[in-house]
Amino acid sequence: MTYTSDEGRRELLAATAEAADTIAVVLAALGEAYELVDEDTAERLEAELFGPAQAAYGRMKRGHVEFAARSGLPTASFAVAQPPAPPSAGAHGYVEAAIEAAEHADDILSELQDSLLPVEVGDAELRAAIADVRTRLSAVPEAGHALLRTLGR
Repeated sequence: MTYTSDEGRRELLAATAEAADTIAVVLAALGEAYELVDEDTAERLEAELFGPAQAAYGRMKRGHVEFAARSGLPTASFAVAQPPAPPSAGAHGYVEAAIEAAEHADDILSELQDSLLPVEVGDAELRAAIADVRTRLSAVPEAGHALLRTLGR
């Protein structure tokens, strides 16, 4: 596919905004799960899932905004994520929804990296942000599955 540098940068910004919005869904689902679990589980959920997801979200937004500024393009208006519909499985369902959203955000960023668009029209700072977000986000599914094995016991 042939594209101009401007089109490529806009595509990068759209993909990073989509990833940030998807991570916001992770945070919303974890927030709902937090309200439904006991205090010990809530602390674990916050430390092992919410913390890494929140750091990934902040890093993705910052990377997006800074790249837009360097490129002279407008930033996305990030959506306020609504939590997924209440699952019939309660906290378990919200954690599963968070895991799925984290995996989806990682897929978005993985496909973006595989496209080489960040190399062709991006810059080192944006590539570093994407890699950092993927690293931080990778903790969520693993910790989420571990939490699900003990949730409700």
